[in-house]
Amino acid sequence: MAATPTRPSNGRWRRSEVNGRDGVTEEVARRDFPKDFVFGVATSAYQVEGARREGGKGDSIWDVFSEQKDNIKDRSNGDIAVDQYHRYKEDVELMAKLGFGAYRFSIAWTRIFPDGLGTKINEDGIAYYNNLINCLLEKGIQPYVTLYHWDLPYFLHESMGGWLSEKIVQYFALYAEACFEKFGDRVKHWITINEPRQTAVNGYGYGLFAPGRCENSSAEPYLAAHHQLLAHAAAVAVYRKKFKGAQGGVIGLTIDCEWAEPFSDKLEDKIAADTWLDFQLGWYLDPIYYGDYPLAMRERVGDLLPKLSEADKELLHNATDFVGLNHYTTRFVAYAENQRDIHFYQVQESERIAKWQSGEPIGQRAASEWLYAVPWGFQKVLNYIAKRYDNPPLYVTENGMDQEETKTAILEEVLDDKMRVRYYQTYLAAVAQAIRDGVDVRGYFAWSFLDNFEWAEGYTKRFGLVYVDYKNGLTRYPKSSALWFSSFLKANEQDVVKEINQA
Repeated sequence: MAATPTRPSNGRWRRSEVNGRDGVTEEVARRDFPKDFVFGVATSAYQVEGARREGGKGDSIWDVFSEQKDNIKDRSNGDIAVDQYHRYKEDVELMAKLGFGAYRFSIAWTRIFPDGLGTKINEDGIAYYNNLINCLLEKGIQPYVTLYHWDLPYFLHESMGGWLSEKIVQYFALYAEACFEKFGDRVKHWITINEPRQTAVNGYGYGLFAPGRCENSSAEPYLAAHHQLLAHAAAVAVYRKKFKGAQGGVIGLTIDCEWAEPFSDKLEDKIAADTWLDFQLGWYLDPIYYGDYPLAMRERVGDLLPKLSEADKELLHNATDFVGLNHYTTRFVAYAENQRDIHFYQVQESERIAKWQSGEPIGQRAASEWLYAVPWGFQKVLNYIAKRYDNPPLYVTENGMDQEETKTAILEEVLDDKMRVRYYQTYLAAVAQAIRDGVDVRGYFAWSFLDNFEWAEGYTKRFGLVYVDYKNGLTRYPKSSALWFSSFLKANEQDVVKEINQA
């Protein structure tokens, strides 16, 4: 664990402290990364498992949220998803053939404790994840397990308010302890919570994600985030006290962050971009590394931002062995007056999000209107984390781009995903450059292994390296990007063989 970094005396950070360049080459090879660097793929339980009413599983907030009219763009749900619950052996076999060395997946809380209370464990759920973990290890694939990827037990939401209640911290710790006990002899990399900012803002602010709350958007996102942060720290404390010594694993938190580039050279735009980063990275990492929320948040949110008690600060102090980063894109940020909460920044929307002063696009747009390919932003955010938090061990736990689902798609055309290949080439080149800059990046997980249920977008967006035919038995077809990754990963093996032969 790294020592606690020194926070600037004024509590502020500036991007002038960040190394980075304005262009990233597409040339990248496996040899550009350390030999022990981890390459994997990622999914989450609700998005891929299905089997909603099988194996003793209870309902999550996403099970219920997806049933309500118009919450999901195509009115779909994850009841079946892409059926990994029944097809995990097939999927693991495909991962192995492609050459991936790790699989990041999440455990569904409601498969372990159907009501979330931790009073009676569901042995069918334990058996399922034991089988998955064992299958991965048999194929030489390391499991990277996320405990919470947004699918809160519905009973906890209905009975006590879910993440709005401080009681949730103890229930999450009980759930985490059960997972450590049952799986920790084989799982050596744990992630407590995935993207707590998305849960807080979209689940309790805008109401776009489960549980769909927007009644008190000026306060509830901060309260939900606060309790997720404490739940993370409580789980870390349990692991370190009861399991780490014997099991020898590591545990961290995954946060999401877009790089924020000032829309102009004006000071107010630069401050706004810095503040945007505070409301992404700083919101969750500053309490762990510095003992409090960022000053910019305190100034703009005021008393609506929960205060950390001395006990909270002690619990949170250095409460992570690594930082997990989910990163997809970069956007320009400009100052906006008269907005003091999460909406303080005027993010340039529509066409303006993609234009700099020259009028050129910031990058090529993917299917989602928020996602542009900007690899130089990836390098900048990696360097920023290293600088701000004294270069902690870092895993890129998600990175990828989407295609639009089309009713008239020709299979050969959708499998030939040239833009995704370029995206991965340039983004991996950015990671390689960040490593050369000295950033302690230890692994990279492509999002996503399979096309799947994309939350409020349903099945209208496809992020997968592997195409799933939703209309014909959920058959899997590797896309060009999967084959490119396979060639990228196996090229190193070929280089080793050449060196041996030459010797």
